[in-house]
Amino acid sequence: MTDVSVIILTHNEEKHIVRCLQSLLPFTDKIFIVDSFSTDRTVEIARSMGAVVVQNPWVNYATQFNYGITNTPFTTTWLMRMDADEYVLPELADEINRRMHTVPDPVSGIYVKRRVFFMDRWMKHGGFYPIWLLRLWRRGQGMCEQVWHDEHIKLTQGDTMQFAHDLVDHNLNNLTWWTQKHNHYTILEMINLLNYRYQFDPEKAETVQPKLFGTQDQRVRYIKLKYASLPLFTRPILYFLYRYFVRLGFLDGKPGFVWCFFQALWYRMLVDAKLMEVFLRAGRDKQAIIDYFREQYGKELAPKKSA
Repeated sequence: MTDVSVIILTHNEEKHIVRCLQSLLPFTDKIFIVDSFSTDRTVEIARSMGAVVVQNPWVNYATQFNYGITNTPFTTTWLMRMDADEYVLPELADEINRRMHTVPDPVSGIYVKRRVFFMDRWMKHGGFYPIWLLRLWRRGQGMCEQVWHDEHIKLTQGDTMQFAHDLVDHNLNNLTWWTQKHNHYTILEMINLLNYRYQFDPEKAETVQPKLFGTQDQRVRYIKLKYASLPLFTRPILYFLYRYFVRLGFLDGKPGFVWCFFQALWYRMLVDAKLMEVFLRAGRDKQAIIDYFREQYGKELAPKKSA
């Protein structure tokens, strides 16, 4: 077994948890799950497969994951982030077994590629592969950044390197579940877009430095900043045209069309529609927007002032 422990956040993941854990066991038996009080058999299944499970109330992803980092019972040199609906390919498991003990001392983080499956098809085109994610890092040298959405592991020091093989994101829930989940994400996404302009909370500022020619997460942040400056409703259309035609998303067949349509002309169009609603109801005054989100969504965009 390698000197790696894995942290997973769960809530009602009985469809996925066996597949995820089975993919990890070839290289580690040190698996720490932070569960936000699942009502299905997630906890029972995970414990039966040897995982250590604790339950902690959900605040947001970064808070929950950093709780996992701080409270993991394992003292391994390396930590790994996984989602319950992901699994490690055998080739990546073998690579982790072979290479972890040879990682140079200056390297603190390791990027791996993620394949996304949608409607049981690999979204290989449209610019959705390869997606490079920092998923392994040395203990004490990485934390999850506190942003509203699209959180990354942020290293505090050290260099990075890339492994050759992939993990897979393949959610088995139906499209109704997917749209409900992403409808919630649209709220977080529009807060992120507004935060670029208004800087509501310094603690939730972007910590991944935007760079066009940096790492993939730095490049994505750069593109998001440019995207945020485009006019409402034009940017989802441009995004769809770019993903589906320029980046050849049409090569992924009907699932590829649905995926690109939902990513751009549904999800991002809904973000823009909700932003338009915010400006219609609250105007563009910073405090009025803060009050609107507190009243309408129960979200505190700015830290409360002490008396």
